[in-house]
Amino acid sequence: MKTRLPLILLLNVAGLGLFLSWYLPVNHGFWFPVDAGIFHFFNQHLADSRGWAWFLAIINNRAFDGCSLLAMGCLMLSFWLKEDATGRRRIIIIGLVMLLAAVIINQLAQHLMPVKRASPTLFFPDVYRVSDLINFSTKDASKDSFPGDHGMMLLIFSTFMWRYFGGKAFVVALIIFVIFAFPRVMIGAHWFTDIAVGSLTAVLIGIPWVLMTPLSDKIIALFEQYLPRSLYKK
Repeated sequence: MKTRLPLILLLNVAGLGLFLSWYLPVNHGFWFPVDAGIFHFFNQHLADSRGWAWFLAIINNRAFDGCSLLAMGCLMLSFWLKEDATGRRRIIIIGLVMLLAAVIINQLAQHLMPVKRASPTLFFPDVYRVSDLINFSTKDASKDSFPGDHGMMLLIFSTFMWRYFGGKAFVVALIIFVIFAFPRVMIGAHWFTDIAVGSLTAVLIGIPWVLMTPLSDKIIALFEQYLPRSLYKK
């Protein structure tokens, strides 16, 4: 792919504008009522329904995170099964490059975004926490929730699916993103803007330089050249 510099810069500006729309206003401007409203909408029902508390606990258990990996793997597997040995090897390498990009972008976002804030379950007084209501291992709080790293990883996966597998794969990946990223918002471990602003900002600024330039293709070609072929036999 040729470098699409105008579009890259446009996406970068959009990402920076999105972040500043949240970061600069006092108390995060119009974003805070959105955050608070979404949190309280889900939180207020915890005392009314033990089943609701169990549901949130289950979908925020670490095992459910494993299901997100399984869903992503199944989507890639659907393409892998259609390929010959060479194509299958390339798909595995795309997955490795995607993981490398996700780790680097996530680390840069965590260190470069000048934000540290606790999750809504730790910010608001007198609210319900699932871990106080039922005895089950779940994630319902975070001392540093911004940006949402889980949502960021899923968004990066979606962009790679769009770049290398097409629009239909991108839509399926976005569905996976919604299913597995937003339970953290529902339980109160993340604010809505941890994902809608934090995760999306990191992706809008970082991913275009990977996928809208020759960078990802060159790294894939490098891996194809140097990784042992014996690892990818049928």
